[in-house]
Amino acid sequence: MIPGQTTVMPTEGAVRAALRRVMDPEVGMNVVDLGLVYGIDITPNRVHITMTMTTPACPMGSLIIDDARKVVRGIVPETAEIDVQLVWDPTWTPALMSGHAKRHFGWT
Repeated sequence: MIPGQTTVMPTEGAVRAALRRVMDPEVGMNVVDLGLVYGIDITPNRVHITMTMTTPACPMGSLIIDDARKVVRGIVPETAEIDVQLVWDPTWTPALMSGHAKRHFGWT
């Protein structure tokens, strides 16, 4: 086994923490605090993440999805599948942002 490589599936909290390292480069905020992560489902050999973008026209969507896969890859066993599903329903709204993100943008 490679040093630092795990054989145990992460918790939902660990996946969410990893996803906090994924930034939306257009707004300079992580995808979790922006409210873009709708769900995380973990099974013995798979992490399924449901997420959205602030708009279907987001030019950074592919980059953000790739970054999400990369950070999760670093915390799952080598054989685990990582599935990031991009959805548009429900539609994202600023109400989904964390208090931290709202304060960052001066919305509270």
